[in-house]
Amino acid sequence: MDKREWSDKLKQLHSIIKKNEYQEESKKLIFELHQMVYASEMSGIDSTTFEDKLWNGMNEETARKAVNKKGRTILYGIWHSTRIEDITMNLLVAGTDQIFEKDNWFSKINSPIRHTGNSLNANEILHMSSLINIEELKAYRIAVGRNTEHIIRKLSNGEMRRNVCKENLQRILDEKAVENVDSANWLIDSWGRKNVAGIISMPCLRHQFVHLNESMEAKNKKSTRKD
Repeated sequence: MDKREWSDKLKQLHSIIKKNEYQEESKKLIFELHQMVYASEMSGIDSTTFEDKLWNGMNEETARKAVNKKGRTILYGIWHSTRIEDITMNLLVAGTDQIFEKDNWFSKINSPIRHTGNSLNANEILHMSSLINIEELKAYRIAVGRNTEHIIRKLSNGEMRRNVCKENLQRILDEKAVENVDSANWLIDSWGRKNVAGIISMPCLRHQFVHLNESMEAKNKKSTRKD
């Protein structure tokens, strides 16, 4: 699947995801799209995904130091998009604990932050990226992706239109999953207005796609730069 086909399938999903009669077709599309924005190891598919292409041939220095036009590193993009999926799919869709908190990923990954990273400036992003254990971040991402697919499989007919678990919006701040500053806490209001379909469509799918593209931009910029 190329990027254009992925985008076309996302549009198709948007047109049917909240219709009860298309529940199984919607789930099939979600899995196709979701698997392409994760490493193939996550789902075990025999295809090269967008994330596979990102990691292919990339060295550690590029992962930690290459930045896109927004000043974001590749590791930041992976961290940020994975944290947001973990937070929204677990606390707001399933009403359960974050994978990050259940399995001690804070210590394993060695990140200086627990939150999504929205509030970080360019220098703070570089500092965070210099510390992260890359292999553990990849493992966390796989755990989050598999857990998301488990949550989606369990959704019953009609749940795509269900509002998110609003009682857990404050919990996101309490657990420091989102930093309570203006540059980040707007997420709480945004997520609180969504239903399950909206969380799957954006944080779980489109948001991942955007940050993989940004990370690929950083990788390509690094590889073509003349030192």
